Amino acid sequence: MKLILLSGGSGTRLWPLSNDSRAKQFLKVLHNEETGQLESMVQRVYRQLSQVVAQDDMIISTNAAQVDMLRNQLGDVPIIVEPERRDTFPAIALACTYLSTVTGMQDDEIVGVVSVDAFVDVAFYQKVKELEQLVLTTGAEMGLLGIKPTYPSSKYGYLIPELHNEHMQVGRFVEKPTEEVAEGLIASGAYWNSGVFAFLLGQMLNKLTEQQFSREYEKLCAEFISLPKNSFDYEIVENLSHIVALTYDGYWKDLGTWNTLTEEMTQQVIGNGGLSDDSLNTHIVNELDLPVKVLGISNAVVAVSADGILVTDKPASSRMKDMLHEGLFSRPMYEERRWGWYRVLDYTRKDNQDVLTKRLCIKKGKNLSYQYHNYRSEVWTIISGEALFILDGKQTNVRPGDIVQIPAKTKHSLYAVKDTEIIEVQMGEAVIEEDIVRLEYDWENVIVTI
Repeated sequence: MKLILLSGGSGTRLWPLSNDSRAKQFLKVLHNEETGQLESMVQRVYRQLSQVVAQDDMIISTNAAQVDMLRNQLGDVPIIVEPERRDTFPAIALACTYLSTVTGMQDDEIVGVVSVDAFVDVAFYQKVKELEQLVLTTGAEMGLLGIKPTYPSSKYGYLIPELHNEHMQVGRFVEKPTEEVAEGLIASGAYWNSGVFAFLLGQMLNKLTEQQFSREYEKLCAEFISLPKNSFDYEIVENLSHIVALTYDGYWKDLGTWNTLTEEMTQQVIGNGGLSDDSLNTHIVNELDLPVKVLGISNAVVAVSADGILVTDKPASSRMKDMLHEGLFSRPMYEERRWGWYRVLDYTRKDNQDVLTKRLCIKKGKNLSYQYHNYRSEVWTIISGEALFILDGKQTNVRPGDIVQIPAKTKHSLYAVKDTEIIEVQMGEAVIEEDIVRLEYDWENVIVTI
């Protein structure tokens, strides 16, 4: 079995720590019982899956905005980059063509699909692995994994069994019913739909052929924007007649709001903060250096990042998405990249020029891409570390206190000999990410020289 890990979403419900590029699965707020360190949801899921399947049997499907964060948190893992966000059917279809064209997977082998943001025990992924044999032995068109409901939720889809012995024969689906309807479904033996799929690779490829799309990876990349913008459930699963499912009665949770996320956090304060003794069941998550103190407020979340500040009682945190129309979600002020991270410190416009100030950390052994900008100049101040600065091919060593000026259209980069932090001031008529022209550079030669 090959596993496709779906990593998407914009993380609006966990603002201000999550944003359009840093979705909820990248927030390092969960306790890793093995290392004692904090880890993200995607790190937890990948670690758990690695205990069940070989890492070589996993690929991750994501959008371009998340590639650097995945590399930063998971290392050099196989990643399929969707040309644009088009829901789960196009994402899974593209990943299947990659498995066929690039890895040589055969049509009669099983593909599994899981998301990277579920909070479960390892036993859940052992059940996912068991779906491979279930689909092969029953000849089913699709294998699913049902979760035993713990309450009548209106947030999840439900699997309605037609027959339930050693495994479930799925009769029909009910998508996000009211709580009243959900109560009746649970009483009749329904299960939550976990969003796990298992199917023959050839089945997905044949579907593409029926829809007159290519079965080859590179060609489907070019056709991607024409694929139906639809979920895998609606486009594929609900149109099948022979669907089987295994059931899972263990721990399973969607950490989609601050309320549910903090229930799984072992630390009440992450970052620079403090709680009074009478602030019960309150959590602080602070990514800034400024101190945050909470006095006499219980059952609340205080989340602080460069994107903004959220103060909410826990039940109300589920309404975060309703505030989208109020303009909270502008450009991301903090992002993780393959080389480290950056945080926006200030933005202003003077004399018909934009001025954007950032703080960047480039990790030891990492480098910024060799690049130039058409519409802005930059000034870098080295505040810590040691690095090799490259300007139009010329290499110089830089240390704390050094200042370098980078005119527009000048090729430049930086390689960190030690963890290096810089203050970067961008000035020009357009200080946008799109104004980056990346070039090739002989980094192996630089590393040997150092």
